[in-house]
Amino acid sequence: MSQAYYQLPNGRVACVNGESEFPPLSAALHEPNGLIAIGGDLSPARLLSAYQQGIFPWFSEGEPIMWWSPNPRMVLFPNELKISNSLKKTLNNKPFEVRFNTAFHAVITACSSTLRAGQPGTWITEDIIHAYCALHHAAYALSAECWLEGKLVGGCYGVKIGNMFYGESMFHHETDASKVAFVRLVEKLKNEGVGLIDCQMKTVHLANFGAREIERDHFIQQLTRLTKNG
Repeated sequence: MSQAYYQLPNGRVACVNGESEFPPLSAALHEPNGLIAIGGDLSPARLLSAYQQGIFPWFSEGEPIMWWSPNPRMVLFPNELKISNSLKKTLNNKPFEVRFNTAFHAVITACSSTLRAGQPGTWITEDIIHAYCALHHAAYALSAECWLEGKLVGGCYGVKIGNMFYGESMFHHETDASKVAFVRLVEKLKNEGVGLIDCQMKTVHLANFGAREIERDHFIQQLTRLTKNG
């Protein structure tokens, strides 16, 4: 069956359905975010296949599912984690109780309602929440949570395949809560043998933690090796 395409102003991208595979990464549009395909579904099988190929979904409510593979790719090598002096003080003071995987749905839901600079809405739709909760129940998606006086005040979540972790989003309702959750998660992942954390696209916030951009080919080499381990 011939490949169907969506024609966009800056090029064309493949149309995927429940059975078709993703096109090669070389087919991604030559733009910072690397749009590679439109359509398909958010089943665990489709999501895991995407992540193992360096592709992730990102779309807004009312839009079709859009799949991306940026070049370059923002990543964090756990050994390169940087912690500011002010955050070190917070970590040493231990104001929060940090837990893992005790409130995944609450974390992703809080992330979906967090307003972000330059974004009028959220990409974490109800369909995304349902899909990643399914991944969580299948033991692929996990959360790190900060609690204060019995209330969830910060956290982050992502997907782990083998020794590769794909960070998705974070939120906070108390100063430094998301940062503490992220640092403790990185430490946990490092102890479990995770060799690379995908941060997807460049932000100053992630760069402050030591994340940096690498070429997509290098990223794919790393994830191919790491997803087979663990």
